[in-house]
This record gives sequence, structure tokens and C-alpha cells, in this order.
Amino acid sequence: MSGYQLSESKSIAMMTFLALCFFAISLISIPIAEARIRHYKWELKYEYKSPDCYKKLVITINGRTPGPTILAQQNDTVIVEVKNSLLTENTAIHWHGIRQIGTPWFDGTEGVTQCPILPGDTFVYKFVVDRPGTYLYHAHYGMQRESGIYGSIRVALPDGESEPFAYDYDRSIILNDWFHKSTYEQAAGLSSINFQWVGEPQSLLIQGKGRFDCSAANPPMKADVCNNTNPECSLYSTTVVSGKTYRLRISSLTALSALSFQIEGHNMTVVEADGHYVEPFVVKNLFIYSGETYSVLVKTDQDPSRNYWATTNVVSRNATTPPGLAILNYYPNHPRRSPPTIPPSGPMWNDTEPRFNQSVAIKARRGHIYPPPATSDRVIVLLNTQNLVNGNVRWSVNNVSLNIPHTPYLIALKENLLHTFSQTPPPEGYDLKKYDIFAVQNNTNGTTSDAIYRLQLNSTVDIILQNANTRNPNNSETHPWHLHGHDFWVLGYGKGKFDPINDPKKYNLVDPIMKNTVPVHLFGWTALRFKADNPGVWAFHCHIESHFFMGMGVVFEEGIERVGKLPSSIMGCGQTKHLLKP
Repeated sequence: MSGYQLSESKSIAMMTFLALCFFAISLISIPIAEARIRHYKWELKYEYKSPDCYKKLVITINGRTPGPTILAQQNDTVIVEVKNSLLTENTAIHWHGIRQIGTPWFDGTEGVTQCPILPGDTFVYKFVVDRPGTYLYHAHYGMQRESGIYGSIRVALPDGESEPFAYDYDRSIILNDWFHKSTYEQAAGLSSINFQWVGEPQSLLIQGKGRFDCSAANPPMKADVCNNTNPECSLYSTTVVSGKTYRLRISSLTALSALSFQIEGHNMTVVEADGHYVEPFVVKNLFIYSGETYSVLVKTDQDPSRNYWATTNVVSRNATTPPGLAILNYYPNHPRRSPPTIPPSGPMWNDTEPRFNQSVAIKARRGHIYPPPATSDRVIVLLNTQNLVNGNVRWSVNNVSLNIPHTPYLIALKENLLHTFSQTPPPEGYDLKKYDIFAVQNNTNGTTSDAIYRLQLNSTVDIILQNANTRNPNNSETHPWHLHGHDFWVLGYGKGKFDPINDPKKYNLVDPIMKNTVPVHLFGWTALRFKADNPGVWAFHCHIESHFFMGMGVVFEEGIERVGKLPSSIMGCGQTKHLLKP
């Protein structure tokens, strides 16, 4: 081989090497969707506000209620520094629908996963939002949620990925009920031997705004207490452009009420529930229960020369609460311009069939179905009852009413402080043959307990929520149940008493929706299935504030040995004080 040929071979080899290096560098430089850190700093304070024109002491986040919306993308890390500037009150904040995989200590449930945040202290929550969708946050300390500590979490897909439906604009709307009595007054009445029920809420709020009729108050209220001309309680108005499609993320954080929601003259197409895509279906009224989130698509295809009412009404209770009102403002009409019509009336409060039918209609979207395990390893039946325990009216599960201990379960289990709560397992069912769910029961065996259910890690668990009569004749209440740390498959709903032989044959194992909150309807049952695959300790409870306060909940533990080292920031109460090293 000549010297020229050798030199040429070397040159070709060098050029090839350089080309490969350039290609490798170009691959490295291709933009890849990176997870970001979303940092928020919040301060909780008492402030006088008039969200429905009645002035009362509320708790604000950075001066607002609802608080700031958390915006993030899938797999982002969210950091929230919470400074408790409440002078006389502890707090904790739960990230509703965020599964807290690997961070069970930041679930934000006082008494279950952490000690409360003391007045003057700052607590840092840090967690990953691993799924896109619509979620919530709210206080999880006593009945504090209804004082004003709540807001939205909106998690988008990574850049370059798209939803299985198209829309032009994205809005978040939280529905809430509003009491004029403080949570302290309500809690005192509920826990008294001389039981005092909280009553019905005075107002319904849409995105933190409502309108109580001050002139109808009895006794009359002074203008500095209740004033319908106060701009603070002007109706919520969302501006839209004609000919577009809007994604409305409708959520409920009511303390008591089940609700319907409608927009005058417009259909709504349901496309998402609790962060999971729904096989689309159209509704005029959306029924929504506390703790649920939905995305609906609304086409602005009506006469653009006027505005339209959005209304929310109480259902499932014979409530005296007037409808909540808001305005769908077609640009360029003035946002405060009232529609020329009277607000549409909501569905009948006691018409149960449409509510049941909506629940059954919610299926997983084709192409986005996550099939459930075909069978379960364990079945736990939870009978929802109202009991008189030691003279106190309590809500119970299988005649056991939950008391949250002073030492949080997560710390007690991880640090082997098992003496801090009962080690006697709670019942996994009730006397199916003898118990009449349609009659008032004495339930003389009712008791309180702080015991929990221990689940085998990675096992499949079925939960049957069974509703029953309350302590009042011919009365059953809708209960929305929320599971922390997981999503579950909704296998089915039924009327009357659950049949353990025949009803499982009717389960939907083909396209069940996954959710984190689900209703159990009047005198009916709801069947759920979930994988106990998230090491930690997780609450499962009725999302009605007064019901959970009165004991309507259970706690699950799974894989505690897999939980990492607990941060010292969650300690300091009960028997955890000695764990804090000086």
C-alpha cells in the first residue's frame, strides 16, 4: 500500500470518528422534557373576608381564599413552604389526589402522616406530581378546611404530549358551601353530649364567591356585617370568546353538600375524572361530590350578544341553601352584566336516579384503560352507620368510630411506638344476614377505636362501601369516600344490600374508571378495588367535614418496612417528642 493510500485511509477514519462524535454530541443536545421544580411560599393568616357578602373570620393563603393554583407538569417536583401565621391554631395541608409515592410523610394528614404545623412554624412539603390531571389541596386538621384553606392543583402533560381531546382554553372552578358559624362553634356542637348539628350552609360559592341575601337575615344584620353591595362578593365571572372550546376543571370541596352544576344553554362533555380520562359523555347537569374533580368541555356556541348563568344547587339533602350563581361572560359583554333570564332551576334534590345513572356512566376512555386485577386477595366490607357512643352522636364504620391518636400512625409504626394506638384489628364486615339497612338500628355495640387495617404490600384489596339508615327513620345520606395514597378501580354500584355471592359477578372488569373519591348512594353500595402498592399509612374517609370529624373513616398501613427515613419535620407531638434530637 502506498504512503498516499495509507494517509487517505487515516483521513477517512479520522473523518468518520469526527462525524460519530458530532452525531453523539447532537444527540445530547436534542431537547428532552426535563422535570422542573415548582416552588411556592405560602403564609396562612386570619383575615376578615366577605365571600358571600357576610363578613367573618377566615383563613387565607397569601391573602386569598381560595388559595393560589399550583401549576405543574407531570413528574415535576412541587415544593411548598407553609408558614403558619395563625396565632392560636395548628394546621396541616393535604395534597388531594397526589399519591405521594416515596414521600408518604408529605401527604399532609395530621395524626396519620405528620404532627401539626404549630403557630409561627414553617413546614416544607416536597413531592412529585407523577400524573397529569386535576387535583386539589386543602387543610386536613380538624374541620379547618371549611375556614378557607383550599385550592386547585393543575398538572399538565410534558411538552410535546397532548390530551386525547382538543380544547382552546383551560379554566379551574372550585365549588364550595359556606357556613357563617366558625368551625370552632360547629365542632363544639358536634362533640357535645347536648348534640347540635351544623345545619345547612348559608351559601354556595363558585370559585370563592357567592351572594347571601342580607335583607332576608333574621334578625336583621348591620351593613358593616352583611352588605350585598360589597364588591368582594360580586358574582364570579369567567370570560369566553364565541366559537371556542373550553376545558372547565370543576371540583368540589364542600363541607357537607352534594351538588349539581350547570351552565345555562350549554352542554358539558365529561372527559376526565380525578386525573383519569373518561369515555366522553354529555350532561346538562354535572353531579359532583366533595373531593371529586372533573374536566368538562364546553363549546361557546350560543348567542354571543348576552351572558349566561352558571348555577350550582344542593342535591341529596332537603336544604334551605339558595343556589350558587356565576356568570359565563361572552366577550365583549361586560363581565358583570346579568343575563336577561332567570337562573335555570336545578334538578330535584331527592331525584336519586340521575345521580345513580351518572355514577354508572363513568367509564375509562378507550385507549386509556388500565385493567384491574381479575381477583382480589382480601375483601373488607365497610358498613356506614350513625351511632350513639357514650352519649355522643358519632358516625361509624362497622359500628366502630375512628379516633385519631396524638402520635401519628406513620411515625408510631416506623419507630415501633405501637403502644400509642390499639393493636386489636377493626372488624372487616358486619352481620350481613341480620342487619337491616333500611331500619333505624340501636347499634348498642358501637364503640370508638384508633385501630387500623394492616394490608400486605402489593396485595389486591376490595372495599365494599355499604350505606344504611341513619338514626332518623327513612333517612340515608350520600357519603363521598376519599382514599389517600392511591387510585382505585370503581367496579360497580348497587341499590340495597350488597350480595357477596351474586353482585361480584356483575363487576365491571373491562373498562372501570379509576378515581380517588367516590360516592356511596342512599341505601346502596359501591365496590372498589386497589393495589396496596404504596408503602405508607393512608386515610380512607368520608369527605364530609362533620362526618369525618365524628369518626367516619379508617386507616390502612402497607409496607411500612419499605418506608424510608422519616424527616424530623413531621415529628414533635405525642410520643414523637423524644425522637427529636437536640
